[in-house]
Amino acid sequence: MSQIDLMLNCLKKALKQRGISYARVASHLQLTEASVKRMFSLKQVSVQRIEQVCQLIQLDLVDLLQLMTEQQQRTDQLSYEQEQQLSQDLTLLLVAVSVLNRWSMQDILDWYKISEHECIQKLAQLDRLKLIELLPANKIRLRVSANFGWLENGPIQRFFQQKIAQEFFNASFNSKAESLLVLNGMLSAQANAEFQKKLKRLANDFNELNRQDEKLPLAQRNGVSVVLALRDWRFGLFKPLLKSDKT
Repeated sequence: MSQIDLMLNCLKKALKQRGISYARVASHLQLTEASVKRMFSLKQVSVQRIEQVCQLIQLDLVDLLQLMTEQQQRTDQLSYEQEQQLSQDLTLLLVAVSVLNRWSMQDILDWYKISEHECIQKLAQLDRLKLIELLPANKIRLRVSANFGWLENGPIQRFFQQKIAQEFFNASFNSKAESLLVLNGMLSAQANAEFQKKLKRLANDFNELNRQDEKLPLAQRNGVSVVLALRDWRFGLFKPLLKSDKT
């Protein structure tokens, strides 16, 4: 991520934390709201404009640079060995997933049969893995970036495929909070690549909604999993019907 990308991401996060809309930024800069949105999306913004937005939210440019430094120090991905540690310890994985969803230690203790001593031990392990910073009074500060994700075909993804996928799909998907879409077609390599870009944008939308809701009380949030998958594939049951030169 470039320095300007990082700076604008930190600035947008600061605006959101203070509840300041693009419309208010536009009024402060004497621009249209569309111009402000374009300025952020195209990343065509001068230092003077950034300083003006900082003035609006009462944030010094030095403070913004400090936020950038903190963001750069955050973890985007764990190593293969670190993910393996999580996948081999179910309690550690549970605590990791919980804190990534902004649970406090007390939330974990309220919901799961884990002792306070064991929970602190697992949080200390996550601190050593640089997923969190364990603060005094067992407060938790996440050390992962907004772009954090599991390794492709890494231990956590394989753990899901081997242990969880069957349970996940063993459902009717007919409640208002559920959805299952199965699509079949034939795409060119170009169309396939374009659709994969759309899937990544959809994943980003999900992550953004998750970030927006992370400050809500736990009672107002429900655990949700989304699986986005695409592959060249023929249904195995049809294989005996294929001509020998088409396999």
